[in-house]
Amino acid sequence: MMTRVQRQFIVSLMLIAVVILIGTAGYMLIEGWAMLDALYMTVITITTVGYGEVHKLSHGGQVFTLFLIVFGVGTILYTFNNAARIVIEGEIQEIFGRRKVEKKIRELKDHYIVCGFGRMGSVICRELKEKGARFVVVEKEAAMIEGSETGPLFVKGDATKDEVLREAGIERAKGLISVLPTDAENLYVVLSAKVLNPDLNIVARAGEEGSEQKLLRAGADRVVSPYHIGGLRIAHTVLKPSVVDFIEFATRSGNIDLQMEEVYVHEGAGIAGSTLDQCGIGRELGIIIVAIKRTGGGMKFNPTFKTVIRPGDILIALGETTKLKILEEMAERK
Repeated sequence: MMTRVQRQFIVSLMLIAVVILIGTAGYMLIEGWAMLDALYMTVITITTVGYGEVHKLSHGGQVFTLFLIVFGVGTILYTFNNAARIVIEGEIQEIFGRRKVEKKIRELKDHYIVCGFGRMGSVICRELKEKGARFVVVEKEAAMIEGSETGPLFVKGDATKDEVLREAGIERAKGLISVLPTDAENLYVVLSAKVLNPDLNIVARAGEEGSEQKLLRAGADRVVSPYHIGGLRIAHTVLKPSVVDFIEFATRSGNIDLQMEEVYVHEGAGIAGSTLDQCGIGRELGIIIVAIKRTGGGMKFNPTFKTVIRPGDILIALGETTKLKILEEMAERK
């Protein structure tokens, strides 16, 4: 969308064209000059160059020139003023930069949309970036994103509006995370997103008690309450400090010693149809399969070595990052 200054600049250029057209036509009609002489006289008049008259002016021509000077010079000054504002405010850079961003967003597919770039949103974006995920941020205050170290692709606007979500490529997106300040805004986003893309995986933030069920009924696949989770974490830190330390160690981003990941088993993967023992996941890679999420949604915790891996399963694996990458390759299509 064009800014107010950009619109004013375009209007001023159109006004200059109109003044030149009127001036040229006026001299041709009043003085009977050729078009080139009339155009030349109009340009040197409105730009106040002062080269002198092309031909001697009649009284009618002199009066017309007075009006042309007033309106023409005023239009030129107005245009220069708008041009200076565009340069000073960085409008030109913003225009071309925004077009590049919009082009990149249009090329995205199976990406994530993060609505809100507050304290939670910035943490989410940092984690997505470290994991190499493609994502777009929707935020009203562009200054919050421009000053961020994450530097993500972003759309400036209200995430509760359908046109803004479309601009973020919601029809092609894989998932949406709504962490706007209020539950009402998050509810609007969930409702709009589910209509625009019914297959979208939606995670929403709930602040007030009782909002979780409303967000789930609106179409959210997962609802997270930061205050509830934070309270539990603090209580567990006091009651079960060793357990919390282990979970933090296993899930900390950037940890090269140990990570907990989920690995999707594709159709036709080498490990599909084999047991955990036959795959050598634990014996050869030293990876612990904590649980297996089946395609129907059921979760099998602490599977035995005789458990068969099926296509579509999601393996919750714990191990070294290098070994986990090998497991991900084994779970891909052959």
